[in-house]
Amino acid sequence: MDYKAAGAPKMAKKGPKHEEHNAHGSQKKPFGQRPSKEELLARMKKAAEAKK
Repeated sequence: MDYKAAGAPKMAKKGPKHEEHNAHGSQKKPFGQRPSKEELLARMKKAAEAKK
């Protein structure tokens, strides 16, 4: 008996398992531009101030 051929086939090891629903460049964020680091830091600081 060939035990090597038994069982489920092996899945591919490379590549993403899924795609995010709001990934950059997708339908919800069509232009795919990531915010710059300065914009991100400003937004984070604003959110931290709002929590205080």
